[in-house]
Amino acid sequence: MSLAQYYTLGRSGLRVSRLALGTMTFGTEWGFGAEKADARALFDAYVEAGGNLLDTADMYTNGTSEIWLGEFIKEAGLRDRMVITTKFSHNPQPGNPNSGGNGRKNMIRAVEGSLRRLGTDYIDLFLLHNWDLLTQPEEVMRAFDDLVSSGKVRHVGLSDVPAWYASRAQTLAEWRGWEPLTTLQLEYSLAERNIEFEFTRLATDYGMGIMVWSPLSSGLLSGKYRPGQEASGRLQTFKDSGNPAFEKFTERNWRIVAELEKVAQEIDRPMAQVAINWVANRPSVSSVILGATRLSQLQDTLRSLDFTLPEAQRTRLDVASAPQVPFPYTFFGPHIQGMLNGGAAVGDKPDGYYAPVRNAAPANSLD
Repeated sequence: MSLAQYYTLGRSGLRVSRLALGTMTFGTEWGFGAEKADARALFDAYVEAGGNLLDTADMYTNGTSEIWLGEFIKEAGLRDRMVITTKFSHNPQPGNPNSGGNGRKNMIRAVEGSLRRLGTDYIDLFLLHNWDLLTQPEEVMRAFDDLVSSGKVRHVGLSDVPAWYASRAQTLAEWRGWEPLTTLQLEYSLAERNIEFEFTRLATDYGMGIMVWSPLSSGLLSGKYRPGQEASGRLQTFKDSGNPAFEKFTERNWRIVAELEKVAQEIDRPMAQVAINWVANRPSVSSVILGATRLSQLQDTLRSLDFTLPEAQRTRLDVASAPQVPFPYTFFGPHIQGMLNGGAAVGDKPDGYYAPVRNAAPANSLD
C-alpha cells in the first residue's frame, strides 16, 4: 500500500497524491465523525502510506476539522510536505449576509479565519465551496488572484459550480492574466456520473484536474446498505434532510450496487475498493478524496489503487451505471452526427496531433 505516485493538479506544477484524505469527519459536532485520537490515527495512517493531499473546509465540524488538521501537521513537522486544501462559501454567522457567499468581503474573511485555525501562513489550494447564484466570476477570480499575489494562497479552484461558470472563470483568468484555476472539486461515482456531460471535457481542455468527492456515494457503494434494510450511517440519518448528497436510495442505484457486488466478488476485492478504483481511473480525475471515521475503513480504501480493474468488469460497471442522456446531448450521437458529416467517417485525431497548450502537460499527466 503506497501513495507515492503523484499527478500534477491540472496544468499546475503542484504534485498531489491520487488519493486525498478528507477531514470532514474530524470532530463529532455534526452528530457523526471521529474523536480526536481517532482522527489523529487516520492522519498518521494516510501520511505513512505516502499521501500528501489533505482536504478540509472552514465550516467542517464548525471549524474543528481545520483546527485539528493544523495541530496534526505541526506536531508531525510536515507543513512543507503536505498540500492543504480548504474551502469557503458557507455562512457561520446567521443574519449576517456578508459572512457567507462568494464575494470578495467573505472570501478574505474566510481565508484569514482558515489561516488562523490551521496555524499556517499560507494555504496550498483554496476553493470556492458552492456557487451562490449571485457573485460574478470576475469578482471571484480577481479576488483569488489578489490572494495568490499576497502569498496567502498558492493555488485556487472551484467546487460545485455550473460548468458554464467554471468555463467563464477560467477564460477570464487567461484573458486578464490572473491566477488560473487548477482544480474542480466535484461529486463523482458510479452512482453520480452527470459531470461527464460537461465537466470532464472542460477540465481536460482548460487545464483543471478534477478532485472527486463522495466516490462511494456517501457510503452507498461500500456494501453497507441494502434495499429494504435499515443500516446506521449518514445516508440513513440524512436521507430525508433535503441535502441531495444523501438522496441515494433509488432503484437505479440499487441496480448499480448489485452489479458492483458481483464484480467485487469476481475479482476478490471489497466493493469500496472497486468503486474507488473505477472513479480514480476516469478521464481528467487527478485525485479522489477518501473519508473515514475508523482506521480500518481508511486502511481498506487506501488499497484501492493496488490492482487493475479488468476491462470486462470495468465495461459492465460502465453499462450498469450509465446515466440517462438529457437534451441536448441526445443530439450528439452517431445518428445526428451522420446528418452533419454526410455519412463520411470522421474519427478522432491520433494522440499527439494537438500541440500542448503553452507546452503544458495534460491534466492527468504523471509526474
